[in-house]
Amino acid sequence: MEYTKNPAFQKLGNWIKGREEFDENLDITFCAKVFEESSEFGIDGGKISKLEIRLGSEILCNYDRGWDVYPTEEVLPIYEGILAQFN
Repeated sequence: MEYTKNPAFQKLGNWIKGREEFDENLDITFCAKVFEESSEFGIDGGKISKLEIRLGSEILCNYDRGWDVYPTEEVLPIYEGILAQFN
């Protein structure tokens, strides 16, 4: 699975919702709360304070001012791409 770093996304205030379609059977969505300033609550002290990555209804990664579900090796390229673009 390769992350293109150009997912289709919408910005709604501090929220960003995105979608990456790899093929007709693999559709990854994400939702992130991104602030203009870095914060102690952000991922690695960055701007993203909330992040959820899903495959359908399955949560692959969830951060809400702390880790609930760490990104698996499979979703790591997507997670890293989101951080590179928004954090």
